[in-house]
Amino acid sequence: MSTPVLQVTGLSMDFGGIHAMSELDLDVQAGEIVALIGPNGAGKTTFFNCVTGIYNPTAGDILLQPPDGKPVRLNGLKPNKVTEQGMARTFQNIRLFSNMTVLENVMIGRHCRTRSYIAGAVFRNRNTRREEQESVDKSYAILEKIGLAEMVNEFAKNLPYGAQRRLEIGRALATEPFLLLLDEPAAGMNPQETQDLDELITRIRNEGHSILLIEHDMKLVMSLSDRIFVMDYGRKIAQGSPQEVSANPDVIKAYLGEDGDA
Repeated sequence: MSTPVLQVTGLSMDFGGIHAMSELDLDVQAGEIVALIGPNGAGKTTFFNCVTGIYNPTAGDILLQPPDGKPVRLNGLKPNKVTEQGMARTFQNIRLFSNMTVLENVMIGRHCRTRSYIAGAVFRNRNTRREEQESVDKSYAILEKIGLAEMVNEFAKNLPYGAQRRLEIGRALATEPFLLLLDEPAAGMNPQETQDLDELITRIRNEGHSILLIEHDMKLVMSLSDRIFVMDYGRKIAQGSPQEVSANPDVIKAYLGEDGDA
């Protein structure tokens, strides 16, 4: 097997005396869709926050392998630096700029790939203008990909809920990641929106991205995933194909024992 694009080993996160996550191992291979699932409070979002630089883990290693380059250890890097390395994420709670247009929201994602500084913005030289036009063109191409090109000038707050979710994915794609992390992308979606999301995620993978997602919609998880990792009480309790995981007695017990608390 080739070197994973993401290799997480022994990852632990403590908040005071609380062990939110303990010695978690997880990997994502190139071109793979991997799901991280588990009952509410299992530690899934804590894992995402550690991997993307929001939290600095208590222990463990997070290695990112760019397609053309040396492995990068992400521990201790700030979120913007993690994004620059080629990994982008969405959030469980929508974090769009509601009073900006659909196009402007995607263009903000381009920020980490632009080179113009304050002087260029002030004097608007030829390079700055060319870069701005390139940013508009690439952002519009992303809107076409995610099915929002017709809403290019709408304010983000006016979009239907499912479209707002897709716009978040578009903004993440604008950072030019090779690894995309999706935190509950189907949360709150109706069946048609979920089906559209399934097709979009598959298309993104087919275009060369690797994807790691947290998701509670088990139908979507089973449809999309090449492999699944299962967490409960901050620990990994199972991993394998959708078929292997769905038949695992520890997984069944974890879900049947869920009490619904966040």
